[in-house]
Amino acid sequence: MVLVDTSVWVAHLRDGNVELASLLNDGRVLCHPLIVGELACGNLKNRAVILSFLQLLPISIEAEHDEVLSFIENNRLMGKGMGYVDVHLITSAVLTGVPIWTLDKKLAQTADSLHKNYLKNR
Repeated sequence: MVLVDTSVWVAHLRDGNVELASLLNDGRVLCHPLIVGELACGNLKNRAVILSFLQLLPISIEAEHDEVLSFIENNRLMGKGMGYVDVHLITSAVLTGVPIWTLDKKLAQTADSLHKNYLKNR
């Protein structure tokens, strides 16, 4: 299983992504309510279908606010260029015990340092 970040979904919805399609076909994709929310803030073709589909995917553990704040402190993530949603997602990935796949450089660096970065097939 892999938690797929908003950045990967945006790229997939725009251009398609063979790797993500394969993971979806294999039932290996996790979603998160914040990812659905971020995508809902954008302009989506087939909006209702896409948002409904995303909500049918299995979801990762949702970190509580205090867990995210502790995660920031314990992993010294302050001042690293990540926003609260990114930290929330990496916290959820760690709690769920899965890697996160992102195209965001700062989030990928943090995921690397925590050994939670998804290394897609090349």
